[in-house]
Amino acid sequence: MKNFDLTQVSALVVEKHHPMRSMLRGILRELGLKKVDDVASTESGFEEFNKKEPDIVLVDWALNFDGIGLLNKIRTDTNSSNPFVPVIMITAHSEVDRVIEARDAGMTEYLAKPESAKKLYQRISSIVDSKRQFIRIAEFFGPDRRRKILGHAGDDRRGNSNGSKNAAGG
Repeated sequence: MKNFDLTQVSALVVEKHHPMRSMLRGILRELGLKKVDDVASTESGFEEFNKKEPDIVLVDWALNFDGIGLLNKIRTDTNSSNPFVPVIMITAHSEVDRVIEARDAGMTEYLAKPESAKKLYQRISSIVDSKRQFIRIAEFFGPDRRRKILGHAGDDRRGNSNGSKNAAGG
């Protein structure tokens, strides 16, 4: 895994529980982030997000804590300062249907609790290392959900018999 200099990266932590906010803030600072802000509610999370304009947002998603609602607001609200910001959903719920729901809402990465510095660094590194294109269609706005680059195992029908490509870009 590559080592990234995260000293210029800013983050916003939106987490209901103070001990978890404190722990995430501490981990992010240990990873090198100098500017880390945090809030205890999704409502103040959207306000702080627009005011601070962080490079990355970490959002809790729990019972009575609408992390998906905040994610939707960041992605689609006309008052959102940056709908393209990477968002890491952090939750104790790691069931496949929850991961799919978060993915379909436009999250960038998913981190199941209990989180660790290593897992959090892996998610941030993934964001830095492979900036995914954003897709906007009627029912989705967020980073391209495709992660695998699939090779083609069939014949190369676009090439000429001598191996050169045709003028049509093939």
